[in-house]
Amino acid sequence: MLDVAVSYNRYKFIGHEFLTWLWFVMENQPEALARADNELLSLEVGSRMVLENNRSGKVERITIKADQADLEEAVLSLRKGSVVSELKLIYKSGSHEWRFSLKGESFNVSGLKTPPTGAIEIREDVEGAVLEKIFLYEKVFTLLDRLYREFIRLRLSGGWEKETVPAIRKWLAS
Repeated sequence: MLDVAVSYNRYKFIGHEFLTWLWFVMENQPEALARADNELLSLEVGSRMVLENNRSGKVERITIKADQADLEEAVLSLRKGSVVSELKLIYKSGSHEWRFSLKGESFNVSGLKTPPTGAIEIREDVEGAVLEKIFLYEKVFTLLDRLYREFIRLRLSGGWEKETVPAIRKWLAS
C-alpha cells in the first residue's frame, strides 16, 4: 500500500485534469453540465483562476484575476502545457447562485457563498434555517460529485484519448 503522501503527489494530476476538463466543458459542452443538475442555469468561471506548469521539475504558478472576457492569458498558458489547479466558480441553479473556489489537487472547496436563507423571526425558525443552509451546501457538493463522476467515467474510457483530448486541443488552438 502506498504512503498517503506518495499517493497524493502521484495522483494530484487527476484533480488538475478535472478542472481543465471542467473549464473546457463549461465553454464548449454546456449540455454535459445539465446532466449533473437538471435545474442548472449556468456554471461559469469566476474572477480567479490558478494554473500550474511543471517545467523541468520546477512548478510555475500563474494566477489570473480577471473577468470572463480576459481569460486569453489562461488559454495561452494551457497551450504552453499548464493545467488548471484552482478555479473560482459561479453556479446558478433555479433562482439561486453560489460562488466558491475549487482546488484541483485536494478538491478543497473554499469561500463558499450560498444564496441567502429566509429570515429568522422566531425561535422555531432556527431549525428550518439550519436545514435550508445544509440543503444549499449539499447542492454544491452534489453537483461536484456528479461532475467528477462524469469526468472519471470519461477519463477511464477509450474516448478520453480519441475524442476528448483532441477536442480540448482544438479548443485551445482556436
